[in-house]
Amino acid sequence: MLVEFRATPPSGRLSEALRRQGLAHQLASVDGDRPAVNGLLVASRWPLRRIRARSGPAESNRWLLARVDAPRPFFLGAMHVPNRVSGRKYPFLDAVLALAQRWRRGPALLIGDTNSGWIGLDEQAPAFNRREDAWMTALEDASWRDAFRLLHGDAPAYTWYSPNAGNGFRLDQAFVHAGLTPRLEGTRYEWGRELGSDRHDALSDHAALMIDLAG
Repeated sequence: MLVEFRATPPSGRLSEALRRQGLAHQLASVDGDRPAVNGLLVASRWPLRRIRARSGPAESNRWLLARVDAPRPFFLGAMHVPNRVSGRKYPFLDAVLALAQRWRRGPALLIGDTNSGWIGLDEQAPAFNRREDAWMTALEDASWRDAFRLLHGDAPAYTWYSPNAGNGFRLDQAFVHAGLTPRLEGTRYEWGRELGSDRHDALSDHAALMIDLAG
């Protein structure tokens, strides 16, 4: 799953590169009439089916719910949560939580850039507030476990660094529903490395989140 995917030629080339790697089944939440607006891309080796849910965020470019028809199917909710200054962050978080609390469809994964985290645990400098911290906890209370914290406890990990102060924050998470938790075998963050560069953010300013599921 990719965030900040657009209906532009560079994004199109990225989509094609993923197809050549075997991720031929793709869904995108882009708007051809507004090609520069950020959206999402979900690419899979298995067929994908877009799912319409009564609850969930109203921002169709930043939210995409799909069924992954793998040999052991599961659902995937991809998200890119707006930042605070937009004024749209908390309605978005509330909608994700409402969907999570009502979820009855079976094994599922919510994943993306949430622009949120736990106070003190996911930040090198104060950034998250009580509402964002409470949202993370409410997902856990609704049987959606933070995959990284489930397997790695309180280990420090940061997926984005402030370009000014250089402080790290874990803004990217995957929440595994109770029906999928038994299949969770591994999770880690990976920084892309460009040949000849020693910068951890040479390819992207966010680390990739890798989730390994059994079967």
